[in-house]
Amino acid sequence: MTKLLLKPSALQPGDLVQIVAPASNLKADYLARGVAELEKLGFRVKYDPAILDKDRYTAGSDERRARELMDAFTNHEVKAVWAARGGYGVMRLLRKLDENLLRANPKIFIGYSDMTALHLYLYKRFGWVTFHGPMAAKDLAGGEAHYDKTTLLNALTKAEPMGEIVMTGTEVLHHGATVRGHLVGGCMSLLAAMMGTPDELDTTDAILFLEDTGTRPYQLDRMLQQLKLAGKFDSVRAIVFGEMSNCVQHVEQGYTLQEVLHDLTAELRVPVLFGLRSGHSELGNLTLPLGVMATLDSERGVLKIDEAAVV
Repeated sequence: MTKLLLKPSALQPGDLVQIVAPASNLKADYLARGVAELEKLGFRVKYDPAILDKDRYTAGSDERRARELMDAFTNHEVKAVWAARGGYGVMRLLRKLDENLLRANPKIFIGYSDMTALHLYLYKRFGWVTFHGPMAAKDLAGGEAHYDKTTLLNALTKAEPMGEIVMTGTEVLHHGATVRGHLVGGCMSLLAAMMGTPDELDTTDAILFLEDTGTRPYQLDRMLQQLKLAGKFDSVRAIVFGEMSNCVQHVEQGYTLQEVLHDLTAELRVPVLFGLRSGHSELGNLTLPLGVMATLDSERGVLKIDEAAVV
């Protein structure tokens, strides 16, 4: 399948980015540190004064968060919409967004975790390339050790293919030929939750990236069974799992997560890797452009981004 992609404009030094909180509430000090890091990277930063609102487990009401997203995407001065953090709340907003206004205002969107729901929405409806990468009030707030500066800037600021991403520390669960496909995926909990919606994951001829955190092995097993039963692995070219931090039953469980994932993907007969540092990774969070063509060489442990993600 060839999907018509819409790529956002590259970020330039001094461009304005807006931090948004479409999911869980955040802390003021984390926000301040994230702002400082974005400014250190050379960008101007703004955010909604009400971004620190709290409504149960979300950053203010659904109406506030939906309005914040729409304002950020439709403000012509804003060149990138940057998620503050994940948690929960994006799915509550999808029916409150103005699809026609969004379609007319493509721009960079970056985040992970609960932002997976918005990645799916923007890709499925508009064909936008979006970015699975560090969030402002989490990874960026922790400083350079917590995100990979090179892949971040290469993805967002250079209108050229990112080239090879050496996946340090990854393990090969299943060997296979070098394959090429659209790079898609995100947080498994959200990919599963979005099944049956208009914006569910499209894995046709894809290199599928799957990651999560704090999820027990049997829960990951259940999500993979759901995706398998829904046909989402029928034409997948390869699977790359994230670091899957804290995805254990208990310390004496007697098996590894890698063993579980190895067995669950054996029948697919495609290359499968484990341990890519993107998303819920404590250190060196890599930025991955979603939707673009990529090549996976499982023998060398290299993911090559074959086309520019921005113009």
